[in-house]
Amino acid sequence: MPSWNPSQPGSHTTGPRPAEALTSPRKEKDQVEILSGVFEGKTTGTPISLIIRNRDVRSGDYDALAEIYRPGHADRTTQQKYGIRDWRGGGRSSARETAGRVAAGAVARQFLALEGISVKACTVALGGIRARSMDWDEIDRNPLFCPDAESARAMEERIREVKAAGDSLGGIVEILAQGCPPGLGEPVFDKLDARLASALMSIGAVKGVEIGEGFAAADLLGSENNDPVTQGGYAANHAGGILGGISTGMDIVARVAVKPIPSISKPQQTVTRDGTPTTIEIKGRHDISAIPRIVPVCEAMVLLVLADFMLHPFPVRLRTMA
Repeated sequence: MPSWNPSQPGSHTTGPRPAEALTSPRKEKDQVEILSGVFEGKTTGTPISLIIRNRDVRSGDYDALAEIYRPGHADRTTQQKYGIRDWRGGGRSSARETAGRVAAGAVARQFLALEGISVKACTVALGGIRARSMDWDEIDRNPLFCPDAESARAMEERIREVKAAGDSLGGIVEILAQGCPPGLGEPVFDKLDARLASALMSIGAVKGVEIGEGFAAADLLGSENNDPVTQGGYAANHAGGILGGISTGMDIVARVAVKPIPSISKPQQTVTRDGTPTTIEIKGRHDISAIPRIVPVCEAMVLLVLADFMLHPFPVRLRTMA
């Protein structure tokens, strides 16, 4: 694999954003330290090792949760599977785990850029409010990465309203991959859309994935959903850039449904570790929504999947369309 410069500009999601006041009280600098695999601004071919240190840790905030299961969290399932859990808010069930994915995705982005492939994502719905237009330039102008300025303002107001009520919000993120050549993916057990769905579903707050028209295709006629084939490719893209598990050369479009943050200050029914029924009101520095912080995570997972497939043997490059 050729070397590339990891200091090249990445996506719109890599810089600091003023979204914390809307969604999270945490203050992590997220400074990445490169431990190996990069020398004088280029990759060396050895494994790239990165570390992101947590600087704003307050484990004591979780002391009250040691003997109680939080609704909507993996507390009980983790205890049932392993017989032990880290109740201090960390570990593999923590959203903090995704910082490593974003760092790896930044590396994948550099590699894919050499092949003319780009990935970007945006917030198309939050708290029941949907973007009514898709201006990709707008996502750099508001803290929620929303492509519709008017909808972004309505989303911000919705966040403040729900935060005051002690509740949380879910939403929908759309991911767009451009420049992918036709031929990525396998027809049965390694379908590109299956791998993308698996990668995106591995993100903790994601509860649904769709490609192209997705669930909306169920309401369409075949004549409406089929993408007409032309000499230059396709005249539409209802398939979202993937047919038969293989990329078509059109834009790859995916959307994920993000559940509301389960840590809320409203009373909820639960039980203690010994099975005693109780209620819980979760305190501490908890996010109102996984959006917009989940947006770069979704980008990263798509970047990693595409980089994986671009590194596979790719005989389709040697063929011409019949």
